[in-house]
Amino acid sequence: MEKKQRVLVVDDEAAIREMLAEYLDSHGFEVMAADSGKAMRELLAKNVPDVVLLDVNLPGEDGLTLARYIRERFDLPIIMVTAADEVVDRVVGLEVGADDYLTKPFDPRELRARIKTVLRRYQRPGVAPAVPAEGDASRRRVPFGRCTLDLDRRQLLDADNREIPLTSMEFDLLQVFAERPNRVLTRDQILNITRNRDWDPFDRSIDIRIARLRKKIEADPDKPATLKTVRGSGYMFVPNSG
Repeated sequence: MEKKQRVLVVDDEAAIREMLAEYLDSHGFEVMAADSGKAMRELLAKNVPDVVLLDVNLPGEDGLTLARYIRERFDLPIIMVTAADEVVDRVVGLEVGADDYLTKPFDPRELRARIKTVLRRYQRPGVAPAVPAEGDASRRRVPFGRCTLDLDRRQLLDADNREIPLTSMEFDLLQVFAERPNRVLTRDQILNITRNRDWDPFDRSIDIRIARLRKKIEADPDKPATLKTVRGSGYMFVPNSG
């Protein structure tokens, strides 16, 4: 039997929680519900959901604060919900790591479609399609542009199987992308996933390291095809493009 995907609904209105729980349950989802940030954290400590539906206008800790809390600790999709179609809220929500935004009142069918979309975006088998390492089928290797990333030995190899020098931070960056192919990652998401607080999101250090990595993996670093820039959003690893 296929495991149900779990949705965490965080909303202070009981009627909305009950309506969404009934609707999503009838469409094959398992629903957890919380009416506050405190209740949300207690549920997250017991069971990590597949997606979070988070109301912006919560009493006490608002949804933007809670979105930041989730993004710092978990790698899962967040859909923000607000009663007012405020552009500022929408922009801030996306900046703190939300994946999508929905305005109340909304059609539950639209919500279900958006949930499916963000879940597809986050689905991954662990790493991008890998090739067996010669003489050791258990090692994980990921084609990365004109190179190959050996995740187990923490090495980047060229076409002749020679090691290309990497700093620890550069390997961490490549691993983040290898485990999340075809997904746009913001600078904040990269920082939170790696837990590397030496990186300052304001000094563009991530951009500098990606530029250096492109010189090592791209056939043409000036026209990157493997580590692509997504204007206004971040970066995306596109497998098998080298």
